[in-house]
Amino acid sequence: MKGDIILVEDHHRNAAGLIVDRILERVTSAGHPYCITVAGESGSGKSETGTALAEEFERRGTVVVLIHQDDYFVLPPKSNDKKRREDISWVGEGEVRLDLLDEHLRAVKNGETILTVPIIDYDRDAVEEEKRDVTSTEVVIAEGTYTSLLASADYRVFINRNRLDTLASRERRGREKIEPFIEKVLEIEHAIIAPHRERADAIIEKDYTVTFP
Repeated sequence: MKGDIILVEDHHRNAAGLIVDRILERVTSAGHPYCITVAGESGSGKSETGTALAEEFERRGTVVVLIHQDDYFVLPPKSNDKKRREDISWVGEGEVRLDLLDEHLRAVKNGETILTVPIIDYDRDAVEEEKRDVTSTEVVIAEGTYTSLLASADYRVFINRNRLDTLASRERRGREKIEPFIEKVLEIEHAIIAPHRERADAIIEKDYTVTFP
């Protein structure tokens, strides 16, 4: 998403290093671009962890494409917030074009070289499109709240932090004012997302240690 702030810190890099160590052999022997998803609640560090994973793979000579679920929302941010306030039941998986995201992941895995992907401009509250060159991709990483649901995933990472754990990082990002309505949205998201932990191949805990169920 245009205008987003991604601050990769040592704990993100350390977790990424452990995960890449664990799966590098699988990636190299897969016979197709390997798809990794990074899921979790708002402010849990999905974008930072996805970026850290991409950097770690690239450091080892692997060609990576990183895709952000935030660009696949049906409505741009301000319009989406308005829709939520008009109808709280709008909150959930239906806000996101998961089918399109899954389609794009399959395209990369099937050897497509160019993708036409949505890009959300936060400041303009607009959805644009751009072409991305995905030639020679070996790993595609999709990060976002509901990415554990994507059928194309080969490996799922889940960040086990809730809205109380992530309050400081959400405030630092400054994308949205912390208010009772936003907390209600996050409660709803928590109820949806928490069970996704059971789908995970790797779980990043609150202290950024990594467990492998």
